[in-house]
Amino acid sequence: MTTSTVKEFVLRTAEKQGVPGPVAQEMLTGSRPCLHLVPFQNLTLAQQEEARPAARTGGLPSLPDDVDWPDGREPLLLTVDCAALPREALDIELPPDGHLLFFAEIEYEPESSLVLHVPTGARTTERPATYELDGEPEQARVYPPNVLYPVPGLTVAPDWRDAPATGAFLDGGADRDDILDGFEDAVRDAAAGGASHGVSVQLGGYSSPWQLAPDEGDLVLLAQIHGQSIDHTVYTQTLIVGTREDIAGGHYQALSFEQQV
Repeated sequence: MTTSTVKEFVLRTAEKQGVPGPVAQEMLTGSRPCLHLVPFQNLTLAQQEEARPAARTGGLPSLPDDVDWPDGREPLLLTVDCAALPREALDIELPPDGHLLFFAEIEYEPESSLVLHVPTGARTTERPATYELDGEPEQARVYPPNVLYPVPGLTVAPDWRDAPATGAFLDGGADRDDILDGFEDAVRDAAAGGASHGVSVQLGGYSSPWQLAPDEGDLVLLAQIHGQSIDHTVYTQTLIVGTREDIAGGHYQALSFEQQV
């Protein structure tokens, strides 16, 4: 989605929602693109006709011969096929190919978490869930695999309503907060082309946390993973953040993981 296309649909949506043009411009200034990774059934019929898978939740990890399952045996949450991502839809730099593997606990606060990049061409083998701990057989948690499809989206900064024109608009009536809520929802839906993305995996953009946002200062969001997108009985958020430089350089050991409930 081009910058001019985003501007056009935001301004058009603002007009339909009764939001002044200067307010819409301030939203645009405070916006960042993202990618939603959603199941096939969450796509519109038109999107399904051209859908190309780009990720998978759960399953067993395929790792290079010299790389083992992380020491804590955290479950594999997500495998992203970097080459299948629409790269123009993000403003963070991910690898052009290979796979990103996300390991973390989602049912309780993780003691350790990990993102690994497996480059294209690396010889890999699928690792079993069973292992030994102190001579006793153990089994890592394995979530059922589910194929995900990329949908471009748009996110807005949490403080965009503090901008001058938007602040003046809010001062004009008690219903203005509701109007802007509707405007934001309509813009997000339009950006995603009508795909359902409320409980999904999000790459890039601003986070939509349930508590304090971890993507502040120099930290930006790499991924936000809703527990229900992995297991529909788990009501958590896992937010993974880092600096743009660490994400672009593949320094994934420097990332921070936060779980919110």
